[in-house]
Amino acid sequence: MGRLQLWLRLLQLFLSVLHLSASGIPTTLDGPFTPVTVPLDDKIRGQASDLPADDPRLQRPVTEISPEQISVSLSTPDSIWVSWITGEFQVGDNIRPRNASSVASVVNYGILQDNLNYEATGYSLVYSQLYPFVGLQNYTSGIIHHVRLTGLSASTVYYYRCGDPHQNAMSKVLSFKTMPAPGPSRFPGRIAIVGDLGLTYNTTSTIDHVRSKDPDLILLVGDVSYANLYLTNGTGSACYSCSFPDSPIHETYQPRWDYWGRFMEPLISRVPIMVVEGNHEIEEQVGNKTFAAYSSRFAFPSQESGSGSTFYYSFNAGGIHFIMLGGYIDYNKTGEQYKWLEHDLADVDRSMTPWLVAAWHPPWYSSYKAHYREVECMKQEMEELLYRYGVDIVFNGHVHAYERSNRVFNYTLDPCAPVYITVGDGGNREKMAVPHADEPGNCPDPASTPDSYMGGFCAYNFTSGPATGKFCWDRQPDFSAYRESSFGHGIFEVKNETYALWTWHRNQDAYNSIGDEIYIVRQPGICPNQPKSIQTVQSPKIQKL
Repeated sequence: MGRLQLWLRLLQLFLSVLHLSASGIPTTLDGPFTPVTVPLDDKIRGQASDLPADDPRLQRPVTEISPEQISVSLSTPDSIWVSWITGEFQVGDNIRPRNASSVASVVNYGILQDNLNYEATGYSLVYSQLYPFVGLQNYTSGIIHHVRLTGLSASTVYYYRCGDPHQNAMSKVLSFKTMPAPGPSRFPGRIAIVGDLGLTYNTTSTIDHVRSKDPDLILLVGDVSYANLYLTNGTGSACYSCSFPDSPIHETYQPRWDYWGRFMEPLISRVPIMVVEGNHEIEEQVGNKTFAAYSSRFAFPSQESGSGSTFYYSFNAGGIHFIMLGGYIDYNKTGEQYKWLEHDLADVDRSMTPWLVAAWHPPWYSSYKAHYREVECMKQEMEELLYRYGVDIVFNGHVHAYERSNRVFNYTLDPCAPVYITVGDGGNREKMAVPHADEPGNCPDPASTPDSYMGGFCAYNFTSGPATGKFCWDRQPDFSAYRESSFGHGIFEVKNETYALWTWHRNQDAYNSIGDEIYIVRQPGICPNQPKSIQTVQSPKIQKL
């Protein structure tokens, strides 16, 4: 970069910072903040009802082998995955999987709606959910197609059709917009962050709110369809273990996945969605097989990011490097995920992607009673590594409420540590998280806290700080800056190399209302774990360290 270009860029960044500083919105430089708890709004229904199977939005919109449940997801900076399903699913005792090669996987695409002059082909698969018990109904999916479009230009609208042109089974013309190319001044407009969606009437409100923000990208931090709240005969419950204690295996009703794909298609066929697994995606079946639906239905940049796994991967969106981690697969330092993470972090070029964002399902920092300190073992294995490489923000779900932390590392406030944001409030059928672990009588028994799937016990009484000698704080923890029980979603907008705006929106508010907002500010000139990209322009505000 020439000297003149550098100075022009510095001037542009300085003017941007002046504008942001005058907005009146608080920044992390003003923190750490005194913890705030917003009381539960009496208008909120803490428990939601699922959309019924006969809801028009869940009906199969096509016939024969025409594409449905169309979605797009990111691959590399110049490539995109297009996914869809052809043929109806089957449920019953004697079902035979479809021949995955009987329908071609083709996408025609181009930059002009009436001239789709490029073509790409991909692969197809069928998955089954099988149960080794008499009376339980098995499931086999339609044919799932994944096609990767390569050589795309950045920040460009592409039009596409998908399907099998040889059998006259193509979709209508749809469109998506590619991400900006990696670079220190190139960022997507708005990124919607949602978690624990399900398919309830509250979910529909969340998605309506998300759609109104016209996002460029969607991150879903686990717990997608909640098909595992159902028996194989389609009988559901908000509490599976309460209603079906004698079930010989944790059943699922896989058509709920198809309903979810149909409901979401109008949004995710044009806006890329990136998903990471949650506990509701485990879905055990015969042969101890798990995560079949999750790993089959979505396309992941696994090979592209060197992970080779659907459970953890990374990708770029302009000047942001995203790392998606698995909370339900080996995360020990000796495991493959940790080794991949270490390599991925070491390869990040902060001069091209100054922002480093991580996401996984179960939170490390949450003050709610639900799932309190549930994945302490994962935290102990990975937290120091993420801190060492200067991760800026972490997004989680799992807890069905909203919470934003102060910058924190190892339960200690640290101006160079990540901000942790829990958005497990997407609207699923299970009840909302309301009680806090620091309220009288709510501190759980430590032996009850480890995740039942991953096992392990790592959560002991605190050995330092205001909660020394205790398993729970007796007031809202210092790391918890803001918490509120409500359904909603978040919007993440990177403004420049050092400033990003985070806003959280409640479902019960008007579309343009904001429940929580803050500028998250990187300090690469101060924090040794946040490498500089160019000379840093600091905010004119006084920094509080």
